[in-house]
Formats: sequence, C-alpha cells, structure tokens
Amino acid sequence: MLMTTSEPAPADEHGGMTASEGAALYRLMTWLSPAFPVGAFSYSSGIEWAVEAGDITDAASLRDWLATMLAEGSGFCDGVFLAQAHRAVSRHDDAALREIAELAAAFVPSRERQLETTTQGRAFIEIARSAWTCEGLDAVITACDGPIVYPVAVGLVSAAHAIPLAPAMHGFLHALVSNWISAGARLIPLGQTDSQRVLAALEPVVVSTAKRALESGLDDLASATFRADLASLRHETQYTRLFRS
Repeated sequence: MLMTTSEPAPADEHGGMTASEGAALYRLMTWLSPAFPVGAFSYSSGIEWAVEAGDITDAASLRDWLATMLAEGSGFCDGVFLAQAHRAVSRHDDAALREIAELAAAFVPSRERQLETTTQGRAFIEIARSAWTCEGLDAVITACDGPIVYPVAVGLVSAAHAIPLAPAMHGFLHALVSNWISAGARLIPLGQTDSQRVLAALEPVVVSTAKRALESGLDDLASATFRADLASLRHETQYTRLFRS
C-alpha cells in the first residue's frame, strides 16, 4: 500500500534514530559518564572548603550552593565556552577557536581550578582520540595552540564528531552537576536518596542554564559567585583535604 505524505513515517529498526544519531548518542553518553576516566572524581571545585567553612551542611544548602554555581558562576561560563568552541569547529574557524581556548583558559579564577579544568580537558581529548577515529580532530586540537580546558575540549570533540550542540550542552551540564553532588555527598555526607533529590531539584536550573548558554556570546560571560571563587582559593591551603580542588 502506498503511503501518503500525511501519514507518519514508520520508526526504523533503531527506534526512531538513524545509525549516525544512535552513534552520536552512544559517544556522548560514554564521554560524559562518571566512568569516563578524566579524573573528575578527585576534584570538588571548592566544595570541600565550603563544607569545612560551614557554608554547606546538608542537602538543602548543597542544592542552593550548586544552583548558584551553575546559573551565576562557572556552570554558565563553561556552557558558553562549550557552545562557542563547538560553533567555531563546525564553521572551520580556527582563529576564533584559538581565541576561545585562550579566553577560557584565562577565565579560571584559581590555580587549583586551572589544574582541574586543564587536566580534565587534556584527559578527555586524549582518551576520546585514542578510542574513536575522527578525521580532522588532530588539526582542530593543533589550532587551539595551547592548554584546552574541559568545556572547550567537550565542545570541540563533540563538533568534530558531528554531535549536535544542544544535547552536548545538556549532557555536559548534567555531568558537571552530578560530579559536584558526588563530591558533596562524600563530604557532608549525604545518602544516595538525598543526592538524587538534589539532582532532581537542579533539573530546571540545568535546563535554563543550558538555554542561556546556547543563546549567549562571549560578551555575555559573567560570574557573580564570589564565595565559590574564594572557596577554590582557600582550598589551596586547607590543612586536611580529600580532593585536589
């Protein structure tokens, strides 16, 4: 029987996804999984000092701290850098990519956070490059001509593999928040259920932050999380530490 144009196309054997869409989702889920070995578990982004200082004491205070970091601090800024790097690679603009990489590296507020984001960025690129063949990725990395921070690494690798920007953004912010919660759960400590409640409560903040980051340019970069920035600085001299930042 002939199918008219008004009838919906049947789902293919991949459950509505093409083979390339399925592969892109598979890679994105792998790269942003807690099991992907970039060393994220060893960093707390200053949360360790905030717990010792009494700023974070329970699930509610952790949620509030992370919501602010995400919407008004490093979460939003990292999202902007990811988006801009992805777009520069997609339009083959090496000069713009180099400027974005340089600005992102300079935007980090402390030595430990610099170590955190550059180490993860380097590990992310090297492991993704070793496990998946991608034509043109080496040239893109060379074009950056310097340290590549984690959000820029995710943006450029995702673009090189033709993974759409929007899911890459949401996956990155989800992974970022999940790692923050994992650090908080070990430090406060929190149980698994409370940790998932915090993650659920931050869902609308992740969604709104991703939307803002996708709609923003480099001129919109801004941070107002002074206490979190101080936490990352104070952590450098904290006497007892479980985390590297």
